[in-house]
Amino acid sequence: MVGCTTVPETGRSQLNFISPAYEFSLGKAVFADVKRQYPASRDTNAIAMVTKVGQRIASVANLPGAEWEFVLFESSEVNAFCLPGGKIGVFTGILRYTKDEAGLAAVLGHEVAHAVAHHGAERMSQSMLIGLAGAALEAAISERASSRTAAAAAAAFGIGMIIGVELPHSRANESEADRIGLLYMARAGYNPAEAVNFWQRMGEQEKGKKSGPWFLRTHPVGEQRIEDLKKWMIEAQLQYRPRGNEVK
Repeated sequence: MVGCTTVPETGRSQLNFISPAYEFSLGKAVFADVKRQYPASRDTNAIAMVTKVGQRIASVANLPGAEWEFVLFESSEVNAFCLPGGKIGVFTGILRYTKDEAGLAAVLGHEVAHAVAHHGAERMSQSMLIGLAGAALEAAISERASSRTAAAAAAAFGIGMIIGVELPHSRANESEADRIGLLYMARAGYNPAEAVNFWQRMGEQEKGKKSGPWFLRTHPVGEQRIEDLKKWMIEAQLQYRPRGNEVK
């Protein structure tokens, strides 16, 4: 009960034991490490676009104390990520699919939404509870069973937590970030319909690639993701106000 907070925009109650100050300090430390691992892009035009779009998205997001930073890393990886406190990384590989500012706004809106919703702190809080439950189970079984039985039970518990709790919870976080991100890009002056176009392009590049069962993926299945975005589109379009000719 002490760790119950509410996610902005969606109103969902979440379990969160981590203070924003501690969460933000972790994000800053990890981001510094990432910047040592990946080279920064030297494409001045692409850097300027990422900075511009990121700042516009951040201007409509409510995250007190955030130190927003948007960095473009030189990598063929098709990805972007968010760390607590407003640290956002974008890999140049994803720019082939964002195409323009509006497509990039779909990505950055999603990442900014993760920060605002404190999904990092929520996952840490969840891990704390799972760790405590696992320790309690191991202690209870070890008193009444052989070491082999105890080890098997602990392994079963771990697999059950990953498939039944952690991955579905991560997919729920991703869907929530999609919904909030759609609102943010609309408020920032980018047509939210471009989010659907972006994910359709992403879906095309995934065709033919081998992947595990959908229930082992941390992100929503592609078709379902697009259907969800269309479902939330009316709400987002009502908040869409174009800011200039460069915005789609």
